[in-house]
Amino acid sequence: MTYWHALLLAIVEGITEFLPVSSTGHMIIASALLGIAPTPFFKLYLVVIQLGAILSVFVVYYKRFFQTIDFYLKLMVAFLPIVVVGLLFKKHIDALLESVTTVAVMLVIGGVVLLFIDRWFPQEEPNQGGHPVTNPSFKEALIIGLFQCLAVVPGTSRSAATIIGGLTQKLTRKAAAEFAFFLAMPTMAAAAVKDIYDYYKEAKANGVDISHMLSGTELKQLVLGNAVAFVVALLAIRLFVGFVAKYGFRAFGIYRIIAGGILLIMLALKLPLNLV
Repeated sequence: MTYWHALLLAIVEGITEFLPVSSTGHMIIASALLGIAPTPFFKLYLVVIQLGAILSVFVVYYKRFFQTIDFYLKLMVAFLPIVVVGLLFKKHIDALLESVTTVAVMLVIGGVVLLFIDRWFPQEEPNQGGHPVTNPSFKEALIIGLFQCLAVVPGTSRSAATIIGGLTQKLTRKAAAEFAFFLAMPTMAAAAVKDIYDYYKEAKANGVDISHMLSGTELKQLVLGNAVAFVVALLAIRLFVGFVAKYGFRAFGIYRIIAGGILLIMLALKLPLNLV
């Protein structure tokens, strides 16, 4: 993987991390188009650069981090289901990270859901049962966390799954999106730590010294990727919340169906994905 590859993937990550279009799915598609081999470092890179994007949540919502312990307990309740699923199905999840077909199918399925999600869960005024802030009950937090587990399949979109989970619990679009942003922080941090540990364990098993686990180039690519993902996500998160609050999710559904459909046609016709 070159610096150019690292830069492009980081831009894709920053744009898509908080959109309901699947950031991992788009990076898998981008890597296929760029002809990047699915090496252990590449898989590590896909997860670790998401930390840069996630840090943008802290910058945008820094005042909201000074909340009651109750809110963070609910966040942990929502976080626990993905921990269990991740630990139980880690090997299967890693295998799916190489499947462009899985991404294409899930993009279309998720797109169809987003076409109708605004109709299924019309927005309510706060005094009619909606939540004006990102503070669901413990039961609602658990259900949102269960929805997040759907995102272990590449192409599903963690953001989309979590937001839809929030909408099923009568959160407003803005509240559901913001809770999804907060929930992303422990989720992606845990995923990054687990992947770094697995990478270290594999390197140790192959007799690689810990000081040489990552080359100087790879370390620089990780730094570059996180920095770029952070800046791009900072812009994307501000635009996304306003857009969703005003227009809903239909546009993202249309995009997903078109993108997934084109990809399925290319796969069916056995057209080469490597355009570089």
